[in-house]
Amino acid sequence: MSEDTIQVFIDGVIRYFTHTSDKKVQVGTPYLADKESMPTLDMTGIIGVSGPNRGCVYFSAPRILLKHLLLSLGEAQTHQENMIDLVGEVANTIAGNARSSLGETFMISIPIVVEGQPAAIHLPKNTRSYIIPITWKNYTAAIAICLSET
Repeated sequence: MSEDTIQVFIDGVIRYFTHTSDKKVQVGTPYLADKESMPTLDMTGIIGVSGPNRGCVYFSAPRILLKHLLLSLGEAQTHQENMIDLVGEVANTIAGNARSSLGETFMISIPIVVEGQPAAIHLPKNTRSYIIPITWKNYTAAIAICLSET
């Protein structure tokens, strides 16, 4: 995966958090991840990717970050259902922004949300997985980009 492609996802994260009342998001240095130890936190929104690139993009965050993110976006109801919707929305928005930059052949699915810290998210074979660490309001989250070229 090229640095330009990774930058598309970094830009998507920054763009998403500019819509919050606390726009200060810190994006860490992306790194190549070991598929056996992919970061998964309390909730993970997963977007499947097809077309010339196959795999997935996911956003994983702790519940407390999602609760504060809801409040920062002006949503007073921070119950479980809204956090589930939000983690899927963040993943979908970041993947959708990437689609705008990478072209209409970068096909994305609707989000799937996984709760809890699953032992493993099974990734497609022949993918390289990059993690983009995120810090917002002293909470950490991650974007994972797991793509192969067909």
